[in-house]
Amino acid sequence: MHFALTPEQDAFVERVKQFARERVAPRAAAIDQTAAYPRDLVDEAAALQLSGVTIAPADGGAGQDYVTYARVIEAVGAGSATLAVILSVNNSLVAEPLAEFGSARQKDLWLRRLATGGAIGAFALSEADAGSDAANQQTVAHLDDRGYVLNGRKVWVANAEAADVAIVFAATQPGARGRGISAFLVPLGLAGISRTASDSLGVRGLGCMDIAFANVRVEADAILGTPGHGFRIAKRALEGGRVAIAAQALGVGHAALDEAVQYARDRHAFGQPIGNFQAIQFQLADLATDLEAARMLTWKAADARDRQPSAAMEAAMAKLQASEAAHRAADRAMQILASAGYRRGSNIERLFRDVRAAEIYQGTSEVQRMIIAAAMADR
Repeated sequence: MHFALTPEQDAFVERVKQFARERVAPRAAAIDQTAAYPRDLVDEAAALQLSGVTIAPADGGAGQDYVTYARVIEAVGAGSATLAVILSVNNSLVAEPLAEFGSARQKDLWLRRLATGGAIGAFALSEADAGSDAANQQTVAHLDDRGYVLNGRKVWVANAEAADVAIVFAATQPGARGRGISAFLVPLGLAGISRTASDSLGVRGLGCMDIAFANVRVEADAILGTPGHGFRIAKRALEGGRVAIAAQALGVGHAALDEAVQYARDRHAFGQPIGNFQAIQFQLADLATDLEAARMLTWKAADARDRQPSAAMEAAMAKLQASEAAHRAADRAMQILASAGYRRGSNIERLFRDVRAAEIYQGTSEVQRMIIAAAMADR
């Protein structure tokens, strides 16, 4: 494993941390309150090369490794969980699969635009009956002499409000489950596409929408990769996505821990700061240790993503540990702040709601345990 950064990578991470502190964190509460997609911050992030962190410079990206990517997503996540997820979707779930599996024409059309912020991408996999059981795709794509016709509905599609293009998964061999799914690169301005807003408990402003496809026609060369290999593409994309969600959760968890530490210094009870009491000290120590263990798993998974053909188990472990550790951090921080944290509009209240989603999207904690168990059985 290799976690050390070069001076250039360190400088890149420091620029992102400054951006997160000065531009992102001050906007987090307003984004949550209004649920408005923060397009201006997305554009500022793109100017810092955060729309294509791991994409090659020749294609408009920053050309960074995955450990650096995890570090910058964590930094952004500490400022705003919403912006961190927006960027992780564009990077891990759209730009990276396009770079790995796309044709020369598809890359010419979309990759540089995605990597530089000229376009925003979305990842349309989940359906009402295809969440944890993602192979149960009910969206279908029928081939005729003019290309494919898509019909179906996708749910909880992050970035959909602002997205220009989506990777859409559909059954080209209905009934064949994972063996019959193809991935399509679909511009979202095509006739027959409609979007319906959805709201959520946390990570508000993510631009989540349901997308319906009613006889949407795309050319045969809209397929990403080869027909029938869409499920493999989805699983590969989700490896990177889960590393990014682990990093995002770490950012939220550390923001919650920082709030708790500061409150423990400032809040006095029984004539002294509450941080002097062992009951508080031990909680903070446990949270710091829990999050640091999650960070090591996240960096290990990021390193594996760069070095191994598959990092499915490492990514699942990282997402599982980081999301649950961050949830524990937000929960304990709220307990330490007590009524000050439970108040609607407090930072901890927002962080508590935001972090809960990390245990659900891109595969629930139960799905991560299934992936880990299956990998162990195959050893």
